Amino acid sequence: MNKKTRNMTLSALFAALTVISLYIASIWPTGQLGLVAVASLFVAAAVIDIGIGSGVSVFIVSSVIGMLILPNRMAPGLFIMFFGYYPVIKSLIERLRGTALQWILKLAVFNGALTVIWFLMRNVIIGFAGEIDNLLLIYIGGSVVFVIFDYGFTKLIWFYINRVSKYNRV
Repeated sequence: MNKKTRNMTLSALFAALTVISLYIASIWPTGQLGLVAVASLFVAAAVIDIGIGSGVSVFIVSSVIGMLILPNRMAPGLFIMFFGYYPVIKSLIERLRGTALQWILKLAVFNGALTVIWFLMRNVIIGFAGEIDNLLLIYIGGSVVFVIFDYGFTKLIWFYINRVSKYNRV
């Protein structure tokens, strides 16, 4: 199998696995956030094994298919608003020198996504965060949870690189 065919096949496989994860997330609401995060691992795998362009393709294809065929739009919506593109952004940010700069950029991306989600879902969230103090707590708490997510995501990526991907190289 030539390299171009292999890369296209792997991209299609990662996109299919992403859509399957999003489907399970859309019918299983209690595990929705975790399963959407799992779906982002397949985008990360595409970035690792094939490259940034493939990761972007897997994100776009999975997002479109997810919005078209899944019964519940919340899972693909979360994927589109943050989890789907984050592995690509993370890869680009982690190429920069300086851990402090990397964290500043990662937190800026997260808080930017949180702001977009806030404006899109303000009517739903307003009952929960009616006062500006609560909104500040949402940003602070969200940033703490994001740092924990990023740490765990990094560990899963290293597991993939060292245990799965190394057997996949030709």
